[in-house]
Amino acid sequence: MTDRAADAVWEVSRLELDRRLQRKRASRRSVLIALVSTVAFAAVAGWLVVSSPNWDTVQQTFFNPEVAAESFPKVLEGLWLNIRVLFFATIAVAVVGTLLAVMRSLRGPVWFPLRALATGYTDLFRGLPVLIVLYLVGFGVPGLNPEVRIPVAVLGTIAISLCYSAYVAEVLRAGMEAVHPSQRIAARSLGLSHAKTLRLVVIPQALRKVVPALMNDFVSMQKDVGLISVLGAVDAIRSAQIIQAQTYNFTPYVVAGLLFVALSWPMIRLTDAVSARMARREQQGGTV
Repeated sequence: MTDRAADAVWEVSRLELDRRLQRKRASRRSVLIALVSTVAFAAVAGWLVVSSPNWDTVQQTFFNPEVAAESFPKVLEGLWLNIRVLFFATIAVAVVGTLLAVMRSLRGPVWFPLRALATGYTDLFRGLPVLIVLYLVGFGVPGLNPEVRIPVAVLGTIAISLCYSAYVAEVLRAGMEAVHPSQRIAARSLGLSHAKTLRLVVIPQALRKVVPALMNDFVSMQKDVGLISVLGAVDAIRSAQIIQAQTYNFTPYVVAGLLFVALSWPMIRLTDAVSARMARREQQGGTV
């Protein structure tokens, strides 16, 4: 086949070109409509807020630029403690959650005590509010031996890890059960032990199935690390509380909230992107 004949074979039809042009026009029109509607909605919402009778008082109490600039360094310093707690809690949750999921997936009557222990753990800490666990760990553990002083950041990390290990364990267990039994049977028929089957075959496939759910749990944990302030840890929220008590202004809380949003936003966007990508692969019939 000559080059001219090949070009004729692969030439895009006029109908297809018209369709592409129509899709581009529709896309531009949708973007324009969305932009105009967003600006209009924001203008109306802003006008309703600003025209409220007590807007000046609310603005000075919650959105004071001077107080925000003064409180920002201290609140940011407190946020560094939240980040450290989040880092170590993430490691602990990954390890403990995986162990719990494996324990609950064990088969055979000999493993019943481990299955019962893992089931009781997940049922207990999924039912308890995080705040109550923080109080129990933060004030109960030091009472066992008053002579040993444990940093409140460590106690807060333990409490957060206890709660979210139960959540992550259930997500991982659901992913492991979603792996077809034939995968286990094929791995065992090749001579792999139960441990190697889990490590090399089951868990990698389970993780791919539950990545969006795990990332959502991580986003939730990013927010809940701020609860360690109830134990007296000088984190972002406690720093904002101290400044608020000194200035009688709630702007530091807004600053702390915006910093937590900035901390969580990249992971939120990544979670949405991963979820959308996996949804496209499922619709196309690809491997999940």
